[in-house]
Amino acid sequence: MADSNAPKPSSSVKLVLLGEAAVGKSSLVLRFVNNDFQENKEPTIGAAFLTQKCNLPTRTIKFEIWDTAGQERFASLAPMYYRNAQAALVVYDLTKPTSLIKAKHWVAELQRQASPGIVIALVGNKLDLTNTGPGGGGDADGAGAEDSGDARKVTTEEAKTYAEEEGLLFYETSAKTGYNVTEVFTAIANAIPETSLKTARGPGASHAGGR
Repeated sequence: MADSNAPKPSSSVKLVLLGEAAVGKSSLVLRFVNNDFQENKEPTIGAAFLTQKCNLPTRTIKFEIWDTAGQERFASLAPMYYRNAQAALVVYDLTKPTSLIKAKHWVAELQRQASPGIVIALVGNKLDLTNTGPGGGGDADGAGAEDSGDARKVTTEEAKTYAEEEGLLFYETSAKTGYNVTEVFTAIANAIPETSLKTARGPGASHAGGR
């Protein structure tokens, strides 16, 4: 089995990003695809489409990423983007508790209406604004949070417990520093069931899955 020169099988995976406006969905994608960050990113209108490969030991996953707009007026378009998706990133802002409530609504909608085997990752973004973020002062554990400049309003415990109850992957990220961004997409790539990959594209596939 040591033929390292043999081409690895490649599979396309449709992934959708959902979440409230301004939680950093586009910034996460930009960091993953271009390893870039823009401080004042314009809001997404409708949806943006990007692709990026993720190399696993046994195969290559090509993510086809639909980055949806977070504004309420675009919410009715979401089913068009998550239909037939094999994976979803549901993003909230660690400094905004209301964004976690919205994220839970998206998770419930995906569980009701998306593909049965969809892999869902709950992602708390903007870790750089908290003291638990990399290089962010570490020890402030709630008590002196106000004085220490810790903007965290959603505890890791709360979100993690919810994710475990719902069977979701869970990560806290910083699109700004890049912390945990690649890890999220790699975890999703690893979690996609083999059966889902084989039937990934179905009719109208842009390329054959098997060789």
